[in-house]
This record gives sequence, C-alpha cells and structure tokens, in this order.
Amino acid sequence: MSAALAGPYGHPFHPILVTVPIGAWVASLIFDIASRVVDHPEFLAQGSVWLIAIGVLGALAAAMIGLLDLLAIPTGTPALRTGLVHMSLNLVVTAAYAVNFVWRRSGYGEPHAVGAGQLGLSALSLAVLGVSGYLGGKLEYRYGVRVATEATQAEGFADLRASDAGQA
Repeated sequence: MSAALAGPYGHPFHPILVTVPIGAWVASLIFDIASRVVDHPEFLAQGSVWLIAIGVLGALAAAMIGLLDLLAIPTGTPALRTGLVHMSLNLVVTAAYAVNFVWRRSGYGEPHAVGAGQLGLSALSLAVLGVSGYLGGKLEYRYGVRVATEATQAEGFADLRASDAGQA
C-alpha cells in the first residue's frame, strides 16, 4: 500500500513534490532581495511571506511521501545513511522556514523591506536545502532509490543500432 502512495516504481512522487517548496523558497529569496531595492517594497515582502508558507506546506507533503521512500531502503546501507541525512537536513530547513514565516507575520503589512536577519535566514536555509538536494540526487541517480534496477538501467542504455543490425 505504501508503494502505491509513494508512486509507481520508476516514477516516485517525492521528486515531483519537492519542486513546490524549492520553487517557492527560491522565489521568496528573489522577492526578499527585490524588496530591498525598490521604492515600495511592501508587496514584495508580503509575497515572500506567502511563498514561504506555500513552501512549508509543500515540504510537509513531500516529506510524507519521502518517508515512504526512506522506509523502503534496506537497513545498514549507504543509501539509508544518505537518506537519513537528507531527511534531517530537510526537516531543519522546513523548521527554519516555519520560524521565518512566524517572524515575518509579526510585521506583516508594514511598508518596509524584508529585514536583513530574515533575508539571511532565508539565504542560509536555501543553501542547506541545496546540500540536501545534492544528497537527494545521490539517492535517486547513484543509488537508484525507487527509480530503477540495474537491469532496467542497462536496458535504457542498450545500443539500438546493434540490435537493429542483428535483425537485418
């Protein structure tokens, strides 16, 4: 049942879902920076707050599905160790953005740019997310977690010209 919730083998849902928080949080940082260079920054600061909220909600959805993928990894493997670090970093990042959201809500609607501390927390959180994303890519592309067996990967790299020549 958990495999059905996590997506079909070869097409897991977790990599699709992570695009929501990544996109929202990158856009929020762009809004943060832009709020510090325009004359009327309030719309950018407010937009950033909502992008952070969308990112947190998206991260929670991705985490639930990612946990199902993690539970499918055999214990005592390098993939499981990598998965645990990946999960831990993502939880830290999500918590940091949740704190950043609450911090920003206290001054919501005021006509000022995003504060340096809030911008710094977003930038640091995004940098940690980049490290975690690297580890997620390692899980998917190096270890093939929920993506493909070695036989399936070999089939994808088979030389079609050689098989076509054998049929001629």
